Amino acid sequence: MADKKEVFVSFDYENDKHYKYLLEAWDANDEFDFVFSDKTPDEINSENVGPIKAALRKKIREATHTLVIVGKEANKQHKDHELIGYRNWINFEVAASIEDGNRIAAVRLEKSYSLPEEIFEGKYALVEGYTEDNIIDVLNRAPAN
Repeated sequence: MADKKEVFVSFDYENDKHYKYLLEAWDANDEFDFVFSDKTPDEINSENVGPIKAALRKKIREATHTLVIVGKEANKQHKDHELIGYRNWINFEVAASIEDGNRIAAVRLEKSYSLPEEIFEGKYALVEGYTEDNIIDVLNRAPAN
């Protein structure tokens, strides 16, 4: 088995959190080749954007890879988009990940779903379909930023 990767998971908490829970189950399996580190805004005890951004940046810096779960709402405008400085939290997380040099791996849940705008500012690997094999593959192919 290869060394486990430190992976920050970026996803839409409201709509796609069950995919993150599935990652946790796979991660408990010794055959799954990564460790992921994740904190979403709802897990951070603050409603203020500043502390949320700081906590997310800390977790992103601890990771070598960012796995972006691209669901239907990946580009939906967040009500606090002006304070976030990006369209939504996913776009903020992707931009911060590229800035910190993380390898970006995106898994699109359905082909019709739009990739987060900020992903095009860096290099990334993409896979269609949420399976354990696809996630391992896309993480292994993710290029350096």
